[in-house]
Amino acid sequence: MDTMHIRAAGFGAAVDAYALDASELWFLSMLGNQQSVRAVWARLVKGEGAYLADDQFSGGRASWLAREARREWRLHTARLPGTGAYQGMLVPDAALYATERREFLLLARSEEEAPLLHFRFLNRRLELPLHPSWAPWLWERALHSGEALPLESFGVRAWRCTPDPAELQEALGRALRGHRLPLPAAAALPEVA
Repeated sequence: MDTMHIRAAGFGAAVDAYALDASELWFLSMLGNQQSVRAVWARLVKGEGAYLADDQFSGGRASWLAREARREWRLHTARLPGTGAYQGMLVPDAALYATERREFLLLARSEEEAPLLHFRFLNRRLELPLHPSWAPWLWERALHSGEALPLESFGVRAWRCTPDPAELQEALGRALRGHRLPLPAAAALPEVA
């Protein structure tokens, strides 16, 4: 398993996944002893920097938690059985499906998984009627319009998504009128009372 390393205030942990925009961390998954993982987490949440490096001995580059999400982080932890190791994942609210924010962080295991996840997050956040069969088109449109921007990532694929409902509604109308998107079958449409 490939890992990176993170160090802060004399504590260090292995990193199995992260998402980074310039020097701002948008997601971080660390492995190590409980004290080290919690110490790195505490330093980052306090607004202090940490150093990401390919190995535990090199200097690395300074990184901070994303300012836009600084107060909205959650630490999810688990003890790894049989190893004594501890995993901590720092996840901003923007990456959680149920969050009410329009903007979101999309974390996918692969690029193939991204279109369907993007559709689910959009469908949850926007009042536009969207159909699951449109997921590939919605994803390509978001990438080309700049509404989904890829982040530097390791161990995960990540995009910052800022949907524009008015632009999306207009693009959907053009695509439907131009027959580039199929209309859902009549049986799948809800009845209007």
